This record gives sequence, C-alpha cells and structure tokens, in this order.
Amino acid sequence: MLDIVGKRGWYFLISGLIILPGLISLIIPLGGGGWASLDSGLKPGIEFTSGSILNITFERPVKESEIRERMDALGHSEALIQKVGSRAVIVRTKVLKEASAGGISERQLIQQDLDQRVAPIESASFDSVSPVVAAETVRNAAIALVVASLGIFLYIWYAFHRVPKAHRYAASTILALVHDLLIMVGAFSILGKTIDMEVNSMFIVALLTVAGYSVNDTIVVFDRIRENALRHPERPLDTQVNLSILETLGRCLNTNILIFIAVLAMLLLGGTSIRELLLALAIGTVVGSYSSIFIAAQFLVIWDRGEIGKLLRRGRRAPAAATTALLHLIGR
Repeated sequence: MLDIVGKRGWYFLISGLIILPGLISLIIPLGGGGWASLDSGLKPGIEFTSGSILNITFERPVKESEIRERMDALGHSEALIQKVGSRAVIVRTKVLKEASAGGISERQLIQQDLDQRVAPIESASFDSVSPVVAAETVRNAAIALVVASLGIFLYIWYAFHRVPKAHRYAASTILALVHDLLIMVGAFSILGKTIDMEVNSMFIVALLTVAGYSVNDTIVVFDRIRENALRHPERPLDTQVNLSILETLGRCLNTNILIFIAVLAMLLLGGTSIRELLLALAIGTVVGSYSSIFIAAQFLVIWDRGEIGKLLRRGRRAPAAATTALLHLIGR
C-alpha cells in the first residue's frame, strides 16, 4: 500500500517553499509613493483605497504618453493609466469632484479634454468610491473571513463529536484553510508587483468561495477517516489516515480536475471584468486539492504523534546548545 502519510515532512516542506516567496512579497511594500500606494505587499483596487476610475474607448489607437501628458496638464499627475488594447485605456485618479452649481464635473472636464486633444471618444464609463466606503469594504471583508472560519470550526467540531478529540479535526481544517489563503494572498502579492494584478471585491468573493470549497474537500477525507476510525478503533491513526486518503484520492482528483478545467476555460475565454475572480479560483482549486489530501489530514497525524511539541522543544534547546558551545570555545 502506498505510504502517503509517511512522507508528510516533504509535504510541509513543499508548502513552506511555496508560501515563503509570497510572505516575502507581502513584507516588501509596493513603493512608488502617491495617493494609491499602501505600505502593503498587495496592490489594492479602488474598493479598498477610494478613488475614481474612467474606462475610455477612443475611435482610433492612442498612446499612453498622450493620455499621461493631458492628465498632467489637467493637474492629475497622480493618475494611474493602463492601456487595454490599442484604443481603450483605464484612468484611475483620486476621487473626482462633482459638478458645482452651473459648472461641470472633473470627470466631464477630463473627458472633454481627451476627446478634443487626444482622439474622439467612442464610449466611456465612470466609477467612484469614497474613502468611507473603501474603509467599510475592508472591514466587512475581514469580518466575513473571521466569521466564516469560526462557523466552519464550530460546525466541524459538532459534526465529528463522535470521534475522539473532535476539536483536532476542526483545528486541522482551519489550519489547512489558512495554508490555502496564505498561498492565494502571496500569489496575488507577487502578481501585483509583476503584472499589476489588483486585489478587489472579486478577490474577496474568490477567497470565501475557495474557503468553502477547500473545507468541503477536506471534510470528504475527514469523513472517511471517521468511518474507518469507528469501524476499526484498534488501528493507529496514521494507518487510518493513510487508508482514508487512498480511498478518497480518486474522487478528489476527478472532481478537482473537472472544476479546474471549467475555471481555466472561463479564464481564457471570459472577459477582464471577472479575471481576478477566475484566477483566484484557479489557484484556489489547485491549492485546496493539495491541502485537503497532503496537509489537513497530516495535521491530525503530527498532532496525534506529538511531533509539534517535539519540534518546539527542539527549537528551544537549539539556542541553549549554541550558547553552551560558544562559551566552551571562548573558555578554550
């Protein structure tokens, strides 16, 4: 029988090597200054920073330098400009002022200037988020993730109450979920620095979706562990876990591959408006499948065998041993 559990150290090493670059990217700020920069490793969308966005399509191809020149002349040197094809641009600025009595708004002024001095505008759309709404969005997103995690923990603890130490199943599920979210956030931090991928409300939707999907996949494995543990209580837990993983492996892989193919097809053929959502779902599908099989169940084993405590005790002894060796060398 294939020994999956016996190689658990390799799985955690692989996860660590994947998570580490993302954590480093999160520590490194975006830089660049300006109103849109945050001391964060993520590139926040308008929902989290406040501001205004103009999506403009011109009748002829335009250059980014032309748009930049006009925005500087209008007093919006802080504007971020992104080309979308040859004729369309996305212009992001600080919150634009509305029209005063009898006047025109800043948005109208920008559109008129670009229409007259760059190229005729074929179509334009506008969106704006105030600082109050942006702060509320961040708060609500954090609350949603915390409440979802707490609800998942309590439900799994109750669902597995017939199994000895049911709280470990709940805690292992949350640890695997944190593992998945760390990889996703780290990946988007790297993408934000390399291809200007923003974190917006669609990303939060993807996080919650992946959280539910990953937990569902983990419960499939845990439920088989519960069945085997109740049917053969005399077997050690690592044997139960290894057998349960092998029994559910085909089901998990088949389901996950089909979901990934569907998401990948939408990502390649769909529009840019849900690109962040689909990319996050694609990453989350792969990571969630991996963690359900190779991470969540392994937490049960290392917890049962007391390997976490051994590792912590070894870590505490290492500085003392190093200090003793140093004093010995100094004494010599």
